[in-house]
Amino acid sequence: MGKTTETYIENRETVMVSGYAPAPRGTSMHQQFGYSGVILEIDLCTDTLVAAEFTFVTSLANDFFARLVQGYSLKNGPEGLYDRIRSRCWTPSTEAIIACVRVAVQRYFDTRALSTIKS
Repeated sequence: MGKTTETYIENRETVMVSGYAPAPRGTSMHQQFGYSGVILEIDLCTDTLVAAEFTFVTSLANDFFARLVQGYSLKNGPEGLYDRIRSRCWTPSTEAIIACVRVAVQRYFDTRALSTIKS
């Protein structure tokens, strides 16, 4: 792990959550993985998405998705995040992407409520 990453992690309270859903049939994602998945890094102090990665087949799609969701504050409500994805991702897998994000966000809130790490 690089010095920059170590310093960032030490100075921020972030957690990683994941969510998975079946990939739509007939897509390369389904052919390659079978499932869609997302990993989100979320800042506990601000409920802001810091980083994201998805099981997309292409790096362009993964980069686009990361830029789309980075900086979104879950304090604004998760529905706004789903709307942002729906309005900008015009792909056959859009609803699968949202399903994965929905699972990850729910896991974040459920686990945070039980966690000893507080903002």
